[in-house]
Amino acid sequence: MCAALTSTDAEIASSTYYAAQSRSEAARTVRDRELTEEIRVIHEENYGVHGAGKVHAALLWRGQTVARCTIERLMRAAGLHGVIRAKSLRTTRPALETARPTDLVKRQLTASAPNVFWVADITYIRTFSGWVYAAFVIDVFSRTVVG
Repeated sequence: MCAALTSTDAEIASSTYYAAQSRSEAARTVRDRELTEEIRVIHEENYGVHGAGKVHAALLWRGQTVARCTIERLMRAAGLHGVIRAKSLRTTRPALETARPTDLVKRQLTASAPNVFWVADITYIRTFSGWVYAAFVIDVFSRTVVG
């Protein structure tokens, strides 16, 4: 039906068109443009890591009164977003009924000569591409990593 209509078929007064063309911008549009520019500045000053919450706090600190949902809407429209931190990895979930390893050295962490007493440990490190696990064997006498 719409494809069949032409501009001469629509019954809209030409004064309506010209009134819309001469009308000034809405106050919200002007305010949104100004706020978006301030949001971009704050976001860039903080290396692009701040989300809507911290941008909102920064604007409040600068004396701007604005709702957080407005900041969220404007950041979404501008394609800005904060960095999402990964949840921390929980590697150990001890249960009360499990046995703990026995202390074989009785807390005596000294050695009389090199290569007599070694200890080992495993740890994990968060990287940009994920978690990396590292195991170390340390000579207690010289306190150097031997493996």
